[in-house]
Amino acid sequence: MTIATDAQFDIFKQEFERWRMAFGLEGYNIYFVQAPLEGCYADIAIHQDLMTACVRMANDIEEDDAKCFDPLKCAKHEALHLLVGRLAEDAGERHITEVEINAATEELVNKLLKLIS
Repeated sequence: MTIATDAQFDIFKQEFERWRMAFGLEGYNIYFVQAPLEGCYADIAIHQDLMTACVRMANDIEEDDAKCFDPLKCAKHEALHLLVGRLAEDAGERHITEVEINAATEELVNKLLKLIS
């Protein structure tokens, strides 16, 4: 078992924030936690209605996996989940209107438009 360092967690948080701003997701309140995770290096729980998200990074990484662990890549991955979070939540709703799907899709497309040259 390898313990993720405070420096790695700081890198993870800074990189997540960098991508969050690049994706235009300033309206969310973000909470960061370092905790034991099973089967992943990081995850995110998004509460769309409250515009909050809890982003977690593993603090215990198997020694064999420690060579592959990249806090920069993990942070970007979780920020991308935040980017598509509204669309993912809307898609899971039982009674969603076409207008709501179109609004979420347009929001994502406009954010991607700023990123892709």
